[in-house]
Amino acid sequence: MVELSTVKPEEFIPGWEMVIGLEVHCELKTQTKLFCGCRNTFGAEPNTNVCPVCLGLPGSLPVINEKAVELAIRIGLSLNCEIIESIFHRKNYFYPDMPKDYQISQYERAINENGFLDLPITGKQVRIERAHIEEDTGKSTHLGGEGGRIHGATHSLVDYNRAGIPLVEIVSAPDLRSSDEAREYVAELRSILLSCGASDGKMEEGSLRVDANVSVRRSGSDQFGTRCEIKNLNSLRSLTRAIAYEARRQVELIESGGAVIQQTRHFNEDQGITSAMRSKEEAYDYRYFPEPDLVPLGFTSEQIEEIRSHIGMLPAQRRQRLLGFFEASPTESTYDQVVTAVSLSLDDLVVAAIESGADPRLALARATNEIAGEIERIDSVSSTNFAALVKLESEGKLSATQAKKVLSQMLETGSSPLEIAKSLGFEALDESATEEFLDQVISNSPSEWERFKLGEDQLSGFFVGQVMKLSRGKADGKVVTGLLQAKRAI
Repeated sequence: MVELSTVKPEEFIPGWEMVIGLEVHCELKTQTKLFCGCRNTFGAEPNTNVCPVCLGLPGSLPVINEKAVELAIRIGLSLNCEIIESIFHRKNYFYPDMPKDYQISQYERAINENGFLDLPITGKQVRIERAHIEEDTGKSTHLGGEGGRIHGATHSLVDYNRAGIPLVEIVSAPDLRSSDEAREYVAELRSILLSCGASDGKMEEGSLRVDANVSVRRSGSDQFGTRCEIKNLNSLRSLTRAIAYEARRQVELIESGGAVIQQTRHFNEDQGITSAMRSKEEAYDYRYFPEPDLVPLGFTSEQIEEIRSHIGMLPAQRRQRLLGFFEASPTESTYDQVVTAVSLSLDDLVVAAIESGADPRLALARATNEIAGEIERIDSVSSTNFAALVKLESEGKLSATQAKKVLSQMLETGSSPLEIAKSLGFEALDESATEEFLDQVISNSPSEWERFKLGEDQLSGFFVGQVMKLSRGKADGKVVTGLLQAKRAI
């Protein structure tokens, strides 16, 4: 029997293998809902973006949103899917946040089928079984209990603003074998959705949500185990934690003589555990039947190619564009930074800076370190100002420490790097002034200097650090290093 507390989340148990399939729900970036003219906006006052159609009132009829269909096809083309004639079905169940007591979805024939997605880091190809159109449900808020769940709540509130918003559910095959692969898949999928303009991908606002189907099996087995579905994971961190816990829970259960029961489970963010919600529904539980008020969706090859022409550069193309500014065989670190830049949509900023003359490595590093850490403020930094900052640093007019401080204020105020550097009193030292500081450090540290001259190269950092301290961060570390080497050679 394996104790869960003894296994780190990033590890898995020897002799066992995870099997993971993901269902990603992405709301489409349309102005109106899927079957009516209500606004598709986030954060409006509850129950203000509603009408007889999305409330399911008697006599109301759905009318398909043409833009939603176009965006769904963009997704399919971006995921290498076949675009087929599709039909809508009614998926019947009772949920208090779905006024009609059924959801209009696609069941037998999805608009997008048989695609694939290549993971950027591992290179693994993950099959996409289908990416179908459906309407979103409303949102319930449970009050008076713990953790926002219905169990223990004293009352619930329902907001129907989200009911009827168009979304595409992207269903992968069970090809993923670790929580890290699942994270990589969702991150790449999100980049694709942003690049093709179909969704804003804001997991924190619920416009991108993930259900994870997790099972385990003995290493080397080709038989699938019993799966459990973890619902509504809304961050990459939650995704990896939930999958890691659930897989280890199943192994412990099996090794203790129990059996995994197919069910839907909830992930508790605070406790980091999954818990049972209900038995897992099968297709027959929903009593699917064709939606009588909507005709089949069919397209000509010309229409599909017209939609394809509106798809921008996809992440793989954007990575190649950025890698083109580096050597033929970039280091692993550089490639990882490129993947990060593209996944955070920072690559256009980096490319613009490089094309204006900024150092490629420096531009990539500042974007994927400093800007990525405050990504919510990215709109404050123009490509012109970002390029100017990187140039100041690469020319030695700002030290690395100074450049980071200037960039932090650029993100906060949107001001130009020259204005900020001047206000902070950052004036680059010329080489002669830097040499005076270095000579002072050498004079104060004769023992360290003799050891450095005898070949203890690691002491270079000591001298650079002392010069930076004396100059209050105004010295250029590259200049100090060059002077050190020159003085040692004398």
